Amino acid sequence: MTVVKTSMRNFLAHKGRMALSAVAVLLSVAFVCGTLVFTDTMNTTFDKLFAATSADVTVSPKAAEDDDQGPRTGRPEALPASLVQQVTKADGVKSAEGAVVSMSVTVVDAANKKMGSDNGAPTIAGNWTRNDLKSMDITSGHAPRGPTDVMVDADTAEKHGLQLGDALRTIAVTGDIESRISGIASFKMTNPGATVVYFDTATAQRKLLGRPDAFTNISVTAEEGVADTRLKQHVATALDGAAGGPYKLQTAKEAADSGREDVGSFLDVMKYAMLGFAGIAFLVGIFLIVNTFSMLVTQRTREIGLMRAIGSSRGQVNRGVLVEALLLGVVGSILGVGAGVGLAVGLMQLMGSMGMELSTKDLTVAWTTPVVGLALGIVVTVVAAYIPARRAGKVSPMAALRDAGTPADGRAGWIRASIGLVLTGSGALLLYLTTQADQASEGSLLLGGGVVLTLIGFIVVGPLLAGVVVRAISAVLLRMFGPVGRMAERNALRNPRRTGATGAALMIGLALVACLSVVGSSMVASATQELDKSVGADFIIQSGPSGPIVPKAEKALRAAPDIEHVTSYKMIKAELTAPDGKKETEELVAADPTYAQDLRRETVAGELAAAYGKNAMSVGSDYAERHGVEVGDTMTVAFTGGESAKLKIAAITSDESNVDKGAMYTNVTTAAQYLPADRVPPNMIMFAKAVDGKEKAAYAGLKKALADYPQFTVQDQTDFKQGLKDEVGQLLNIVYGLLALAIIVAVLGVVNTLALSVVERTREIGLMRAIGLSRRQLRRMIRMESVVIALFGALLGLGLGMGWGTTAQKLLALEGLGVLEIPWTTILTVFVGSAFVGLFAALVPAFRAGRMNVLNAIATE
Repeated sequence: MTVVKTSMRNFLAHKGRMALSAVAVLLSVAFVCGTLVFTDTMNTTFDKLFAATSADVTVSPKAAEDDDQGPRTGRPEALPASLVQQVTKADGVKSAEGAVVSMSVTVVDAANKKMGSDNGAPTIAGNWTRNDLKSMDITSGHAPRGPTDVMVDADTAEKHGLQLGDALRTIAVTGDIESRISGIASFKMTNPGATVVYFDTATAQRKLLGRPDAFTNISVTAEEGVADTRLKQHVATALDGAAGGPYKLQTAKEAADSGREDVGSFLDVMKYAMLGFAGIAFLVGIFLIVNTFSMLVTQRTREIGLMRAIGSSRGQVNRGVLVEALLLGVVGSILGVGAGVGLAVGLMQLMGSMGMELSTKDLTVAWTTPVVGLALGIVVTVVAAYIPARRAGKVSPMAALRDAGTPADGRAGWIRASIGLVLTGSGALLLYLTTQADQASEGSLLLGGGVVLTLIGFIVVGPLLAGVVVRAISAVLLRMFGPVGRMAERNALRNPRRTGATGAALMIGLALVACLSVVGSSMVASATQELDKSVGADFIIQSGPSGPIVPKAEKALRAAPDIEHVTSYKMIKAELTAPDGKKETEELVAADPTYAQDLRRETVAGELAAAYGKNAMSVGSDYAERHGVEVGDTMTVAFTGGESAKLKIAAITSDESNVDKGAMYTNVTTAAQYLPADRVPPNMIMFAKAVDGKEKAAYAGLKKALADYPQFTVQDQTDFKQGLKDEVGQLLNIVYGLLALAIIVAVLGVVNTLALSVVERTREIGLMRAIGLSRRQLRRMIRMESVVIALFGALLGLGLGMGWGTTAQKLLALEGLGVLEIPWTTILTVFVGSAFVGLFAALVPAFRAGRMNVLNAIATE
């Protein structure tokens, strides 16, 4: 009890010094809890949606589960409409109705503006059914009654200012649907961001499926008292042997679980990625906590010595420091849990601004979230304080007769330095071996080990590096400031262990920034070089997430002026039987012969142009080597949904290229011979070549041709490269934003180190002021000390990160991305920015030092 009381008094006496460490714990715990609450809320939202939209039993085509060729055609897999009557006759069925659902559509308003979301949420078109009344209410107008009526969801109507009577155009593979809004329906639960439009059943069948006698699924409602599982059995019996089978049957729970599984995989990736960054913040926070308690123990050396002299045991002193850490962890973690809920709400608002709606009504705080937050925060804090606590327990009673501090604090132990050098050398060896790897899978393990060992090694050897690096930085930056600069240098070198730990906290975040910058820049540079070398087409036409390039848009492209040729590019799934008898399911590229000009592919055997001949194809060199395929061999190709064909191997392409690596080519007319017309997929991408000298006019003509189809983009090679650069840049910006938390915690560490250092040097500061050091010079000295520490951490981090990134690029080279590019602008910007971080971190400590009373400071013990 005495230990607890003493710890409480010490904690409250030094609460100001503990504050920044508590903030570090708070931020780290908040990030963990915020991530858990946010992802749990998204799960709750989707769970409610799937539960509300699922019928008691749903019947759908089995092919929709086994084959993804259907969605590529822009027409969902369908089942015969006659099955509705057959299902209705099954025992326990109260009612059954056919439903049409398609997500391969784009909806535009009268101004040709897309109504769908750009954040990946789908645009869903279908027919209005009684089952939809479970999840939606018609709040304005009426349900669609004819071919010119359409009903939209209320969220989309509000977002785009749509009203009854407004014109909408729905673009589908089978043609455009011109309609006017007859009704607006509101979701009974949160709509995560989907755009939903409803038509009458006949229009949906004809325009979305291209046939009047089909549905995508059948919604079955059970009679009262009939369980879903029993109903499923009855429906399965009724459909046994039905034409067009087999069929997939799901109860409401199974359908909801299936939807949850699809969404859950994405949410899990996001969840664990964010928790990974929270872990980095915790790691950085450990340095802050270790530094804080180490400095507090040093400053209380005489006090601890007196306690030992009057009878306190080592264990009591040790426990006293750990109890203080426990109090810090508890306070920081409790505040962090609350802040985490606030962070989750903030993330929900951010997602709302991006188009994904999440309601605070669905805010989900599971009991495990605060438990995990509290456990992590407390355990990490206590573990981080363990070494300083042990050091406190070793203080002897004789320390009460000495000044605070011990000589050992002024230099790093050689044993520690030796261990650090061994770890760093081992990590460097693994990184070197990574560059010699022949396979990316093998090299990635070596890279991971090298990254971990070099990071730990740099952390351990930090005090030794501090002596060298700080002197080098000071020689360049501080010597020009005369005595003040030299004092700042000596202050930074006074305790290399402390300087090393403070710099290491900043080093971790900046090392990851540098590594990812090198990898991102190298990827863009490699892809750009590959495009320059391989792509001969002037223009690339791409479809959006809403589906393939519709036939009317393709016709408009081919009619555009100043175009030499337009190339189709279709992906078709097929089962290939190699000459060795082995079967593999692969995707064939069915293209026009002009694709051989649009993409320059090297061949190791044969001529690529010949692969576009009648009943001919090519294979990649890896496939050919794996199955012993040679030019002139014949392969059996069973087109999914179509017939089998005997195709002759006319060329073997080199898989050294990264563009279309492993692709197998055949003529689009060859594929069309063996597939029904409705199974030949539209183009997901197309290529075009301009007439020589008319590139600008052709570019303008293609854009004009697609003016009515905003979901498709026309890019020349410059646009395509810039788009690639922007995509990588956006991904890196998200990562940098997540790493910002770790960097903020590191900055808090610099602030805390300086603040405690000022307290530790109170008497020294008073003496310097007494012999003539001005307040301005004092503040400058502390600011320069902070800048040197920040630049020390930045130099280590950027150097380490560039080494990681350069090594990672060697692995990417095995996958065809062979250009190494160092983003010097980013590296230099981060380095200079670190100096400003140091200046910012020193503002408060320098201000407090400048306001000290000289006499009181001298009298301080």
